[in-house]
Amino acid sequence: MSSRRRITLALLAGLFFPALLIAAARAPLTARRGMVASSHALASAAGVEIMRKGGNAVDAAVAVTLAVGVVDPQSAGIGGGGFALWYRAADHTVRALDFRERAPLGATAHMYQDSRGNVVPDVSTDGYLAVAVPGTVAGLEELHRAGGKLPWREVVAPAIKLAEEGFLVGRRLNQALQDRLEVLKRYPESASIFLKRGVPYDVGDLLIQRDLADTLRTVQEEGAAGFYSGDIARAIASDMEEQGGLITLEDLAAYKPVWRRPLSGVYRGHTVVSFPPPSSGGVHLLQMLQLLSAVDVRTLGRGSTAHLHVVAEAMRRAYADRATWLGDPAFVDVPVDGLLSPGYLAVRWSSFSPQLARPLPELQAGDPWPFTSGGRRPAGPVPAASFTNSPNTAHLSIVDGERNAVALTFTINTGMGSGAVVRGTGILLNNEMDDFSAAPGQPNAYGLVGGEANAIAPTKIPLSSMTPTLLFTGTPTTVDGVEQPALAVPEPGQLRLVVGAPGGSTIITTVLQVIMNMVDFGDDVAAAVAHPRVHHQWLPDALRYEEDSLPPDVRRGLFARGHTLKGGGLWGNATAVAVEGAELQGASDPRGDGVPAGY
Repeated sequence: MSSRRRITLALLAGLFFPALLIAAARAPLTARRGMVASSHALASAAGVEIMRKGGNAVDAAVAVTLAVGVVDPQSAGIGGGGFALWYRAADHTVRALDFRERAPLGATAHMYQDSRGNVVPDVSTDGYLAVAVPGTVAGLEELHRAGGKLPWREVVAPAIKLAEEGFLVGRRLNQALQDRLEVLKRYPESASIFLKRGVPYDVGDLLIQRDLADTLRTVQEEGAAGFYSGDIARAIASDMEEQGGLITLEDLAAYKPVWRRPLSGVYRGHTVVSFPPPSSGGVHLLQMLQLLSAVDVRTLGRGSTAHLHVVAEAMRRAYADRATWLGDPAFVDVPVDGLLSPGYLAVRWSSFSPQLARPLPELQAGDPWPFTSGGRRPAGPVPAASFTNSPNTAHLSIVDGERNAVALTFTINTGMGSGAVVRGTGILLNNEMDDFSAAPGQPNAYGLVGGEANAIAPTKIPLSSMTPTLLFTGTPTTVDGVEQPALAVPEPGQLRLVVGAPGGSTIITTVLQVIMNMVDFGDDVAAAVAHPRVHHQWLPDALRYEEDSLPPDVRRGLFARGHTLKGGGLWGNATAVAVEGAELQGASDPRGDGVPAGY
């Protein structure tokens, strides 16, 4: 984003939420009492304003999440779902809340296949049949119940104001509207909100969403019950029935978020805490960090052939495992302890060569079961895939004055989700069913493949790459919390970083490289987020890099080691907050429109 554009967003945020400190430069924003880094200036400002009124990180997270759903509707909203990590400084514990979407009761394993078992194009991405049961409103209410301070009504209010008074359309929303124009035109309700005389709102146009404001006001007054029963639920179920979708009143009434035990690992003296299955993010982030712990990457030369080769080889091994072993733990046994076992990872890394990329036929998923306590082996294919990335999904990182923190990633999946808006509600629905393996062995919209472990089943949660993550100094111990599973980070454990990103299959590797940039190369948080990134997801067997980010000699060196290289593509929109002594430092990715805010 240009400096002028960034400053304009900052000034606009100041109009909505006066007396806030808002970043307008590439250096980290610094503050002491609270910091929010999100995908949009107005959402960041809403979170800081809540903290200024006496709210904590949880209160701010609710306000920012709802605000993002208004001002970044292409990425996330109340028609989707997500994951949150919550660090409570008072007792040094981290909790993980799963409010991911779930398959409707009417879903079947073959619902997107033709009579020959081939996936029918676009059915799992466009329209009502692509929609899974939304979880965002239920998740936010549960998070607020567990840790909020301010009244629920107060934390919902900023989003209502933004929906009712409108905001200026940015370049990312404009591009998403252009990309999904034909699908939006298919649904009159969607077209009436997001198109102006049949064409997308232009950059700088004012977008007002009055129906969404009314829906949020119902949520403000009635809580999650106002969404999952009553008029809103009836509107969703009615639209589904008319348009061939599957979600019913029974599906909505049955939805409940789930508290899960976070995963943790150690990387060069830091404790990394991330999200467990049904996200693949935490498992494979920790896998890659443990594999890379065997190499002192600092001695290889940052951005060198040797450095990028070792990073790519760690990524390939993790994503090969992802394609086979990950799924909803309520339906399949996911061998998490085996996948993260030092013994298993030593076996995986034993085939690493510093001079040559392992040929694809020799680099398949490993066998973690000998390193796993019990469980059964789900079948896993070795299929082909194509790479597709998306800047959509949204992440927010928040730290308050008491050093409580929330890392929250949520989504409606691909840009503009299913493209369908529920009549009279302003709710843009997700297309999260595409995150299942519509036909095991065939790629989804992100080019990711999966096996039977991620096949469609009623009430099942689709596999995700979302990776909300916290970085600490000190060593954690796993304990059971009073209300839900928790991870204790005993003193002298100190929160150092809150981080996450959107980006489909690149989310995990984005978080990996932000952590490495800080821990291995000493970057401040803004530089760590901005530095060029690479990505390898096993299949297709290609190392992606940002255009013009690799010198010719590095490209030649990687090619000589056996890597196929592909430049270009979209690279996420990471947001992060670092704790540096008494100071908070915030950064939103320069690849996006986000702006941190603090006070």
